[in-house]
Amino acid sequence: MRIMGIDPGLTRCGVGVVDVDAHRRSQFIAVHVARTEASLELPERLMNLNQQISDLMDTYAPDFVAVERVFSQLNVRTAMGTAQASAVALLNATSRDINTALYTPTEVKAAVTGYGRADKAQVTSMVTRILNLTTPPKPADAADALALALCHAMRGVGQQRVAAELAKQAR
Repeated sequence: MRIMGIDPGLTRCGVGVVDVDAHRRSQFIAVHVARTEASLELPERLMNLNQQISDLMDTYAPDFVAVERVFSQLNVRTAMGTAQASAVALLNATSRDINTALYTPTEVKAAVTGYGRADKAQVTSMVTRILNLTTPPKPADAADALALALCHAMRGVGQQRVAAELAKQAR
């Protein structure tokens, strides 16, 4: 099963792709950071982000998309941009009939590191280790996107869906 993780953001939106087998072994496929210029008007930024995510979904054809759930931040402007980028990702997946899941940062950290309050360095280290990468994915948005994909692969719901999808593909 191919899982695309998306760490939403208007300026930098991490997109990570992993394949997961029936034994929950994950294999790195790709990682990208979709970027938009802060100098552009919001509608142009959203359209630009939409096109980049659409192209990546067409290229990698994920079976599932895991997106970071927007959480309350002190900076309302940042939270709004994250929510808007999240909506772009969810709409792209839904328009392709791809199932989606939302995970909080704490859920992702707990799934990947075993500790829900892990810092970015610990998450990056574990993503690098789990996927047998020779160098850590950078920037942090890239590592976070891969962590989202791994989170979905490791969680109970993800396990059930991976097994069901693999069984369906085997028929």
